[in-house]
Amino acid sequence: MSATAGVLGEAGGGGPLRSVSTFLYRRSTLYLLLLLVPPLLWLGTGYLGTLFALLTQSIYSIDEFTAQIVHKPTLATYKQLLTQPANLDIVLRTLLMAVSVTIVSAIIAFPIANYMVRYASARAKAVFYVAILVPMWTSYLVKVYAWRLILAKEGILSWFFHAVGADDVLDAILQLPGIGGPSLASSYLGMFIVFVYMWLPYMILPIAAALERVPGSLIQASADLGARPRTTFRTVILPLALPGLAAGSVFTFSLTLGDYIIPSIVGAPGYFIGMMVYQQQGTAGNIPLAAAFSVVPIVLIALYLAFVKRLGAFDAM
Repeated sequence: MSATAGVLGEAGGGGPLRSVSTFLYRRSTLYLLLLLVPPLLWLGTGYLGTLFALLTQSIYSIDEFTAQIVHKPTLATYKQLLTQPANLDIVLRTLLMAVSVTIVSAIIAFPIANYMVRYASARAKAVFYVAILVPMWTSYLVKVYAWRLILAKEGILSWFFHAVGADDVLDAILQLPGIGGPSLASSYLGMFIVFVYMWLPYMILPIAAALERVPGSLIQASADLGARPRTTFRTVILPLALPGLAAGSVFTFSLTLGDYIIPSIVGAPGYFIGMMVYQQQGTAGNIPLAAAFSVVPIVLIALYLAFVKRLGAFDAM
């Protein structure tokens, strides 16, 4: 009897650490909360807290004479944002770029993802994934400055057009109103090319993941019933791949909307939302206006997320 009690005592012993472990094991909800508290505190304080502090500044204004922040709630800053043509032009320019990059990225990414999933061998598929993922591991700034050199007036792309005797084509492109400029590196077209290159992997991978889940039997059944490839794509493949397409568009749209580095390094003169936020809170010292500009992409992305949620985008992430 005493030996049995001794064995049970050893099994139930182990000191304070064993007691705490047993206590948490029996209370799984408390254990989960303790695990979540550190990251939630970091997210709530380090990110959401600072974001809320910034957005709070948007209801204040700047005194035109002293350039000091007037800490009284007002909508004057939003009125300035929404009524001044220059500010509206910045918002529309950024939105147009984000939509254009998203559409073109989808057009380029879909056939690449479809070939990877449907036609490439296992080895070729691995090569595709490596080719897509490796550029994402390269420094962001290195890639942007590399593209600036590629698109420069004496860059590789200009040399290529000259080598094939297509200088007139490049000159005609650069003379197009609204997208041209002295060189591709100083045009909205060049900025657009860099944006598409940067965010294309974020579009390819969700589409490929969605296409992986499309049963091959459905495509075979469509062909057996006499549907042409175009009809099969339109009625079978595209609807089932739409969640992946929507998921990829979330990345390309939101990343373009808030980026300020690419427009600062590549492209024609003209501010984007990210550049205005950076300049107003830094050089100009107009934090309320910077905060008001910060609200614009938050609202646009929230509306866009509400739209793509109906397309099942979150199911493909």
